[in-house]
Amino acid sequence: MKPHLPHYIRYISARIAGPMLLTCMTLTGVGWLMQSLQFIEYIVNRGLDVGTFFYLTGLILPSILWVILPLSLFIGTLYAYHKLTTESELVILSGAGISVRDLMKPALLFAGIVTLLSYLVGLYLMPASYREFKDMQAFIRNNYASLLLQEGVFSSPTKGLTVYIRERDDDGTLHGMLVHDSREAGKTITYMAENGELVQGANGPHFLLENGNRQEIDQKTGGLTLLDFDRYALELALFSTDINQHRWREPQERYLSELFDPQDSEPRFLQRLRAEGHHRITWPLFNIALAVLALVPFMTGQFSRRGQGKKVAGVAVLALGLIIWGLTLTSMATGNALFVPVMYLTVMMSGGGIYYFVVRSSGSLRVRRKFPDIFGQLRRTPAGGA
Repeated sequence: MKPHLPHYIRYISARIAGPMLLTCMTLTGVGWLMQSLQFIEYIVNRGLDVGTFFYLTGLILPSILWVILPLSLFIGTLYAYHKLTTESELVILSGAGISVRDLMKPALLFAGIVTLLSYLVGLYLMPASYREFKDMQAFIRNNYASLLLQEGVFSSPTKGLTVYIRERDDDGTLHGMLVHDSREAGKTITYMAENGELVQGANGPHFLLENGNRQEIDQKTGGLTLLDFDRYALELALFSTDINQHRWREPQERYLSELFDPQDSEPRFLQRLRAEGHHRITWPLFNIALAVLALVPFMTGQFSRRGQGKKVAGVAVLALGLIIWGLTLTSMATGNALFVPVMYLTVMMSGGGIYYFVVRSSGSLRVRRKFPDIFGQLRRTPAGGA
């Protein structure tokens, strides 16, 4: 009697889900660790608290997950069907009358679900989280300057600005200050003050220096201009709190509509944005292509518990090559729009072509004679006889 279809679909899907989730969590964790190491200096040098650090780095998880999902699905499918083969479960299902197309349905169904998840991540979660990440990163870079100032240390809150303080009180008052400002090209200014503090103003943070002098060197003549002051305000325009309002948003921060119809980009950036938009559409489809590719060693030729190693290794190499090629096409499409159709052709032909190959090859699919003896006995026993 033919097994109830939904039952074995649920069973095989569950066998795929376990290794896929484990692979996904492992690869995502490795990717997150590699990315978060770049922001350790926010804790070491900028005084960022641990909670904010984990929130900041947690915002990059959707971006990592989006890239990892197709590879995780491929590994999960490959592992699940390999286990089903080595434990003779595919042989039993095939001998019970389940066709190759039906045996492929659990993987295709699971691939469809993961594809929808990828679209959710790529079209909404990733741009939303990455936008928050970049805004928060810019804010931290430009507003944690006061925490960076340490006693007896030459600190560089931003490029072109070096600050030294001899002593710092608990209330934030700074003593023995030296500020070397070379942010403006061709102009170098050094400030020395007995006291000072870093305060927030309408235009962002700035230093209030007391009892000091301002020394400027003329780059052309080499002459020194010295100005003594009782009180001096040094604006830090690069630390403006409204920096995010003027910051150009990267392609990964934009939603699909903003990629294909940007309102704030120069013509030279349009192709880069559109290439990212096409990448958002095509990349989730690799879930289906890779899931079908993972079935090739087990749905073609003979059902056998042996001799699968070379086939598995072969499709693993093909899967890695397909992933690299897909990512490379996106990079190539940023510079040349002619590669955009190739992006769609690659994913459509790889998925459709592999599926067609598996279905056509399944006509020769059979159980090896050395497998469970019951199948050999059934073939040798005449109809109606013992």
